[in-house]
Amino acid sequence: MSRRCELTGKGPMTGNNVSHAKNRTRRRFLPNLNDVTLQSETLGRGVKLRISAAALRSVDHRGGLDAFLAKAKDEELSENALKVKKEIAKAQASA
Repeated sequence: MSRRCELTGKGPMTGNNVSHAKNRTRRRFLPNLNDVTLQSETLGRGVKLRISAAALRSVDHRGGLDAFLAKAKDEELSENALKVKKEIAKAQASA
């Protein structure tokens, strides 16, 4: 499983560990990823995603998964999230 948020595309960053003596060694800063099930009002079911804690707060702030995906850029979304976005758009168009 890749260490990448399915909704925001946030991934690992690199930097330095810096000791008291200012010795620098390379390290990785990993995103805070969580496996969550988000409820879609339009589809009437839950969707399992692996997203960062910041993305979870953004989904809450925008008013749910459907509203978040409607505004999200397709380049940032994973294949799974893109599929869900298209399902939601199709369900909203037919309703």
